[in-house]
Amino acid sequence: MLAVTYTKRRDEVAVYFDRTALDAWKKFATDEPLGRIRATVRAGRDRMRATMLSMLPGNLQGWRILDAGCGTGAMSVELARRGARVVGVDLSPAIVAHADSGLPEFLGGGSVQFLSGDMLSAAHGEFDAVVAMDSLIHYRPADAVAALGALAARTSRKIVFTFPPRTPALAVMHAAGRLFPRGDRAPAIEPVSPSALTRRISAEASLADWAIAGTERVSGGFYKSQAMELVRK
Repeated sequence: MLAVTYTKRRDEVAVYFDRTALDAWKKFATDEPLGRIRATVRAGRDRMRATMLSMLPGNLQGWRILDAGCGTGAMSVELARRGARVVGVDLSPAIVAHADSGLPEFLGGGSVQFLSGDMLSAAHGEFDAVVAMDSLIHYRPADAVAALGALAARTSRKIVFTFPPRTPALAVMHAAGRLFPRGDRAPAIEPVSPSALTRRISAEASLADWAIAGTERVSGGFYKSQAMELVRK
C-alpha cells in the first residue's frame, strides 16, 4: 500500500517541474549549449535512455507501453518508433504540453498519447510494459517499491525503471547540486544500494510474480543512475 509519504513527495515533484524549473528541464531535450554540470546530466540521460531501450525488444508492434514520468517525451518517441502504442504520463501539465507540441508527425507505425497526472493511476489502463526513467528517484525506497507493485498489477510483461545507487560518488553529486540556484533544485533524491533494493523487491508481496532480469549502471560526470529490468515469471 502506498504511504502518505508517496503523495507528499509526488506533490513536491509536481511543483518543481511545473512551476520552478520547467525552462531548465526543457533545455535537456534540445541541442542548446548547457553549463558543464547540466551537460553531463544531458549526456547521462541520453545514455540511460539507450540502456533502457536495450532491455526491450527492437520490435514492439502490438505492445501498449506506459512511459511513467515521460518528461519531454524522448523515450515515448523512441518506443513509438519501434511500433508501440505509448501512453506518456507526467505530473507536470506544462511539460506534457511541451512534449505534445514537439511530437514528430511520423512515428514509424507506433503512436503516442501524452497525459498529465499520476503515473500510478488505474485510469491509464493496462500495459504490456512500463518504463520509468528517473521518475522514482525522489521517493523513499519503500514507496518506490510499492509504486512498482502498483504498476505491476496492470502490466503483463516487463517493467524497466531506474533508481539512484547509493555510492560515495553520488553523495558528492548531492553536495554539488546544492550549488544550483534554489529555484533550480529538484526535491532530494533517495539513494538505495542495489542489494537493498533487490531485497525489498523480493519481499514485496505485490511483486511475487516478478523477477529481476538484469541491472546496469550509467555513470558519467554529474549523472549517476541505475536501470533495473523486472519480468513476469
